[in-house]
Amino acid sequence: MKWITREKPKIDRLACPWLIKKFIDKEAEFIYVPFEEVLEKAKELRAIPFDIPGVEFTHYDNQCTFDYIIKKYQIKDPAIEIMALIVRGADTDRHDLADEAAGLMAISAGLSYNIQDDEQLLKQGYIIYDALYSWASHLYKQKHLQNSPFENLLHEFYHKILQESDKKKVPAWVKELKNIIQDQIDTQFVFDLRKISDELALNPSYLSREFSKYFDDLNFGEYIRKKRIEKAIDLMQRTDYSLTEIAYLTGFSDQSHFTRTFKVYTGKNPSSYKNNFRKSKLDTKGK
Repeated sequence: MKWITREKPKIDRLACPWLIKKFIDKEAEFIYVPFEEVLEKAKELRAIPFDIPGVEFTHYDNQCTFDYIIKKYQIKDPAIEIMALIVRGADTDRHDLADEAAGLMAISAGLSYNIQDDEQLLKQGYIIYDALYSWASHLYKQKHLQNSPFENLLHEFYHKILQESDKKKVPAWVKELKNIIQDQIDTQFVFDLRKISDELALNPSYLSREFSKYFDDLNFGEYIRKKRIEKAIDLMQRTDYSLTEIAYLTGFSDQSHFTRTFKVYTGKNPSSYKNNFRKSKLDTKGK
């Protein structure tokens, strides 16, 4: 099976070949040509065009080609679900979708800058996505300092000092940002760090770096996920919405992502949590 796309790949055009080789066709061949030649060469070489406008394998709404291939071939793998958010965030410049998206964008851009030969670039891309897949499969919850007690203790000590020194001088933007987040929680859970930075007249890098100091020692993505889960719990306790409806109302792209995130923050599946809450409520009424 031959696949063809435009030259000088960075993110989607490296991630998609890796995904195809890994899950669809190990013998797949990938061809890179100038943008204006893709469709003509696709017919000539009987290759499948991808990641260009007007073809089947391309971007849809706010998702990228990597997402479409997962859906098209029904790839069911928790690690791929994690990777999909990272690739989508990097490829569509929405780094708030995953903490790792900005890093993938930087690495991909640097790789493309250093390597001019597209075939060689693809080989290096395979190494990056193999590593990302291993991380998503086995190391997703592991922190950098997790296996170093001394460094971890030192990190906690300095962080505590910084927090105590900052308690007396909380910037004005912190309260304004909390109001913005609360407004979104009460409506539709749409968060874009760049737009929020513009609204607060702050540099996105500064906001991302300073955020954890004033928001429960969590980065922007972690804090938003925490607030989404808190909202989900509130809806479980107050309403009769289904879990699918709750996942949608709290801004999750699909129920599996909601279930995985809920379990990380509560240690329980949403269905178990909801059933246990209802049971305890009935027991209380019975008494």
